[in-house]
Amino acid sequence: MKKQIKNMSYNPYSLEGKTILVTGASSGIGRSTAVECSKLGAKLVITARNVERLQETFDLLEGDGHIQIVGDLTNEEDVDRIISETPKLDGLVNNAGISVVKPVAFVNHEDLNKVFNTNTFAPIVFTRLLLKKKKISPKASIVFTSSIAAMHSSLGNSMYGASKAAITAFMHYCARELAGKQIRANAVHPGMINTKLISGGAISSEQHQLDMQKYPLKRYGEPEEVAWAIIYLLSDASAWVTGTSLIIDGGILLT
Repeated sequence: MKKQIKNMSYNPYSLEGKTILVTGASSGIGRSTAVECSKLGAKLVITARNVERLQETFDLLEGDGHIQIVGDLTNEEDVDRIISETPKLDGLVNNAGISVVKPVAFVNHEDLNKVFNTNTFAPIVFTRLLLKKKKISPKASIVFTSSIAAMHSSLGNSMYGASKAAITAFMHYCARELAGKQIRANAVHPGMINTKLISGGAISSEQHQLDMQKYPLKRYGEPEEVAWAIIYLLSDASAWVTGTSLIIDGGILLT
């Protein structure tokens, strides 16, 4: 009987030969996504507003050939410069985001503009311009970082949740309209993740501990756990997946 030889190098999640741009790469999910993608062989283009933190991410990347571009995606001149310095992409992770926590009765135009400009309008315009400039290759993958806040309400989170629901809707349209070029579009929907976005905010550590108990897995997620899901959507392992929302929430939507 002929003995099969296992291919120890087989990895359907490999990103070898792929160039991937990650926005909001200076911390949290963006940083973890960039670092984990580099471990799987990708060439990274990372962008964020903070020079020092973006350099920290860049120093963590494995391999070579990576590019870092400091810029604000809500600034038209910065966006034009980022796009001009970006090579042809096999993957795009629209991850940059902010949150402003306020009860519905205190929502105002200034905060709405701030949240939607970063979480919704910036990634929409950025994606459009990358497509217009033909920077996204056929068979590429676009991943949007949305949130379970788009489908699961929590006190004070209306602006953030609405901005993420809007970007999820935009993802659906990208998936349908870009399918002819075999470009896929998907979103990840994390629950609460241990990032700077939740630390030092309006909610105390004691309140966070109580909130964790609502999760069936009794903890918040880690940035790399979202990064691994994003990598699945960037890789050829998900070649037949488009227009989907991948929920990464520790089971909170079960409650």
